[in-house]
Amino acid sequence: MTAQKDNTLAARISRALAEQIISGSLAPGVKLGQDRIAEEFGASHVPVREAFRRLEAQGLVVSEPRRGVRVAGFSLEEVKEVAEMRAALEVLALRHAAPHLTPAILDEADEANRRCDKAPDVQAWEEANRSFHRLILAPSNMPRLLKTIDDLHSTSARFLLSGWRSEWEAPTDRDHQAILTALRAGQIDRAATVLARHVQWIDKK
Repeated sequence: MTAQKDNTLAARISRALAEQIISGSLAPGVKLGQDRIAEEFGASHVPVREAFRRLEAQGLVVSEPRRGVRVAGFSLEEVKEVAEMRAALEVLALRHAAPHLTPAILDEADEANRRCDKAPDVQAWEEANRSFHRLILAPSNMPRLLKTIDDLHSTSARFLLSGWRSEWEAPTDRDHQAILTALRAGQIDRAATVLARHVQWIDKK
């Protein structure tokens, strides 16, 4: 198997495991057996180990000496830390993105916000919410920063999904609309202030 195929397979394995961890199908503390996962995906141990490294970078698993790899737990302190990191980094990305935000991009973000309002369940809401944030931040053209933000979003999603039960009613997100209104008016400081508050409120929910 070539290195390129290893990397492609590692990405597929890490995405599949991340989805299971974020949705709660794999609970905190569950051990991820390298042999079992390799067999499940028809892979060698090389892409599985790489997938584990990617998941660890996202804060979704922990690697412990002589205990292997386990699904990470989380505490209130970690929730707050992720919230503060997201607030700082997303504001940085927004300030770089703002000069490149076109009316078409803002219209797409508005549509993502409408999907949030109409979301039938928390998973659909989280996907639409993440789409909104990506749309307004991607024009920053800072791939390393955006990758870090995306990893934090994955962690945030896990916190969010773990806190909801069967009942779901889509919240009306006035912060998203306030951010878009400020961006359309060229009020970047206002948009950044609302974004920072919004991210921290969402992640403490």
